[in-house]
Formats: sequence, structure tokens, C-alpha cells
Amino acid sequence: MDKKVKIFALVMIMIVFASAIGVVTYTANYYTYESSFLAQSQEVLVLKQGSRGETVKKIQQRLKNWGYYKGSVDGIYGAQTKKAVISFQKKNGLVADGIVGNKTLKAIGISVSSQSQSSGSGKYSSSDIALLARLIYAEARGESYTGQVAVGAVVLNRVKSSSFPNTISGVIYQPYAFTCVQDGQINLTPNSTATAAAKDAMNGWDPSYGSLYYYNPAIATSKWIFSRKTVVTIGKHVFAI
Repeated sequence: MDKKVKIFALVMIMIVFASAIGVVTYTANYYTYESSFLAQSQEVLVLKQGSRGETVKKIQQRLKNWGYYKGSVDGIYGAQTKKAVISFQKKNGLVADGIVGNKTLKAIGISVSSQSQSSGSGKYSSSDIALLARLIYAEARGESYTGQVAVGAVVLNRVKSSSFPNTISGVIYQPYAFTCVQDGQINLTPNSTATAAAKDAMNGWDPSYGSLYYYNPAIATSKWIFSRKTVVTIGKHVFAI
């Protein structure tokens, strides 16, 4: 065989061999990346004892804020975290299995997708947050944290409803809508708890489950409000549609 032909054949073999190695490497990297992506997606969708990560930290921090969790916020889903999750699930009418799936995540106020997370309180102005916090403080400062978030959620549910104004200020200042506007308590300075509750409501946590109204049956004077369908009772407030 001619020397030039031999050299050409050898070069072609080396090119083919290198290409094959590249394909194998690319394929391996792709499946490694895909497996990692799927694992991250599964962590968001289902968290249980043994799970780790930032989402676990968020769960621990919120449960700690509400008094369910006493441990450290370390991102490790241990026995204490599971116990706290079960307590939260029982309190909120969820399946008490200690596993954080979509329903429990939603109840805690953590969005399942990053897209819905980015569309939370970030889409509201600082004045919207401050106004909603003032409403929550004026109307529900004696209620539990969950009850305060629920009051904020009612305002946001009204904003979404075609039966009410489509802005937070429009809903809150609608004539005769809220007692605190009539008696001036809307002008009180909210505490950090009310502000946090406003942000949680804006981030999608709705303990009122879509309610458009709430009232204290011990002091309510309107017969009409008692005719509304009750959705849930939290503390002294009845939430209804």
C-alpha cells in the first residue's frame, strides 16, 4: 500500500475514533445533567425524611415562624421536621403523612414552580405590601399567623374577582368593605408579623381557600353575612364565599 494512502487511512481512523469518544462523552454528560435536573424537580414536588436542600430550609423556617418546628433551620429533613410537618398537616386538614407534596407546599405558601415563585410578592409595589399589612394588622392582629395570612388572602381574592375592584387599594377602600377603614385603625403602624403575613399572602398562601369574606360571628351585625357559605373557621374569624 502506498505510504500516503496508509497515512490518510490512519488519520481517518483517528478522526472516527475521536468522534465516537465525543459522542459518548456528550451522551454521558447529557444524561448526568438530565438525572440531576429530574432529581431537583422531584425535590420540589415531593420532600420527605432524608431530603435536603433550600426548599427544606424554607419549610423549616416557615414552620418555625408558626411554632410547629423547634429545631435548627439546616435544610435537612429529619425526624423533627417530619413531626412539625405532620402537626401542620393535621391543623390544616391535610393528609398527615409527614410528606410534603404539592398540596402541603401550597398550604405552607411555597410555590411548586420557580415561575410561580417569581410571580409572588415581587409583582406588588412596596405601597401595596404596606397597605395590605396595615389592613391585616388593623383587622386581625389578635389572630394567629395563619389567620392573619387568611385575611390578606381575602383581599387578594377580591382583587382577582370581577365583583370587586381590581387593585388592593380599591378593594380595601371600597365603601363599607372593612371596619378598620371606617374607624381609622387602617392608619395604625403594622408590626413585622403583619408585614410577613401580607407577603405570604402575596406569594400565594391562601388559608381561606378562596374566600371573599370573613367575619367575627360574635360581633357581626349584618344578617346578610351569615347567609354566605362558610369555607373555614380560623380563630375568631369565619371565612366564606
